[in-house]
Parts: sequence; C-alpha cells; structure tokens
Amino acid sequence: MIPGGGQPNMQQLFQQAQQMQQDLQRAQEELAQTEVEGQAGGGLVQATVTGAGELRGLRIDPKAVDPEDTETLADLIVAAVQAANENAQNLQQQKLGPLAQGLGGGSGIPGLPF
Repeated sequence: MIPGGGQPNMQQLFQQAQQMQQDLQRAQEELAQTEVEGQAGGGLVQATVTGAGELRGLRIDPKAVDPEDTETLADLIVAAVQAANENAQNLQQQKLGPLAQGLGGGSGIPGLPF
C-alpha cells in the first residue's frame, strides 16, 4: 500500500531495483576476491577459500604428514576445507544478507546461498 493512496512511481521502483542489482553484483565480485581461511589439527592444515567458496590454497605442516597414516591427513584436509567454506558462507551472509532482504527476503532468490 502506498501512503496517501497514490500509485507507485514505477520509474523510482525500477531505479531502486537496478541499484540493488548493482549492489548485489558488486558484493558478489568482492566475495570472489576476498579470501578466508579454515584450519584443522590445531593449525596443522590450513585451507584458503574465496568468499564465493573457491579453494585457493592449502598449507600442510610437515608434522601432519605420516606415510603410514594418510587417512588422518585426508581427514584434516577435509576438515580444514569445510571450516574455510563455513567461514566463506558466514562472509556471504554478512555481505549479501542485507541485499537479499532488500530484494524481498533472502530465501528463494536464485544464485544466493541462503
């Protein structure tokens, strides 16, 4: 409902939607360039991902490498990547959450992870 009973200004609504789309695109580009880390094993394995969730780096402390127990190393790698992706999702929600709410809620918007 429009205050005063007037008709919505379609041009103004279109401009607002266009601005929100530009803001969303800018936030997504920023996420793609921002790196976050996750670690496992007390820092023995560290994974670096972008805010968009792309794996960019993996650091493995030599102390974590035991040729007789590669299963533990694999578990540490998976845990570090999962931790990094959780940090990336938190960053996405911080950056995109307010924009998604402005577009009508956040859930059900194609391309958004929440």
